[in-house]
Amino acid sequence: MSSPALLSMLLLITLSSAAAAAEATTAYELLKEYDFPEGLLPLGVTGYELDASTGKFKVYLNGTCSFKAEGYELKYKSKISGVISKDKIKKLNGISVKVIFLWFDITEVTRDGDDLNLSVGIASAQFGIDNFEESPQCGCGFDCVNGEREENVELRINRFVSSSILE
Repeated sequence: MSSPALLSMLLLITLSSAAAAAEATTAYELLKEYDFPEGLLPLGVTGYELDASTGKFKVYLNGTCSFKAEGYELKYKSKISGVISKDKIKKLNGISVKVIFLWFDITEVTRDGDDLNLSVGIASAQFGIDNFEESPQCGCGFDCVNGEREENVELRINRFVSSSILE
């Protein structure tokens, strides 16, 4: 391949990458492109990778992250991965929820109108999408006052549905 042809190919690849980066500059904006609210991810995302042809992604946080919401503990690893498409995230790794005394990995998230369904494999939970309008903060979730959890704030997340194991 001649030098001008190689240079043209590299320039085209660079421009394509720059255009893709301009379309979704943050992981939060990427979620919106796939019809999900940005509050699915906590504050502290440092970067992400996306293979747009397959939907495979990786999201990087500045460390592990945990917080409580509606009596449940949520834990995010420093790397979250999965496959994203419009209204569906599958093969999700890196997010878990504590129900009673057991930790379950959240493996799938789907959007159904104004609801999000979070699946732990054996059960699922349905939440109103308005619960995810803002990103939670590590340590205190949605109930933060000066970076610490405020104990007397009304919790906004609905309870788990469709599973007797979780009730």
